[in-house]
Amino acid sequence: MRTTSEDATVRLYRLDGQSEGGAAETLFYGPLAEAMRIAAQQSEEEQETLFLATDNDVVAYLDLLEG
Repeated sequence: MRTTSEDATVRLYRLDGQSEGGAAETLFYGPLAEAMRIAAQQSEEEQETLFLATDNDVVAYLDLLEG
């Protein structure tokens, strides 16, 4: 993710790969630090479906943890 400030506004969402076209469900819209806290509280299975989007990038939650 190019935007790395903890105060950066992000969209935390779940991408449902089961539905046609992959429906997205927004879980949170606000500061990156809060989005990361919310994502960490999800089950491991749910974390595999989470993505964070800024105004210039999208990254899978688990990929962000590895980087």
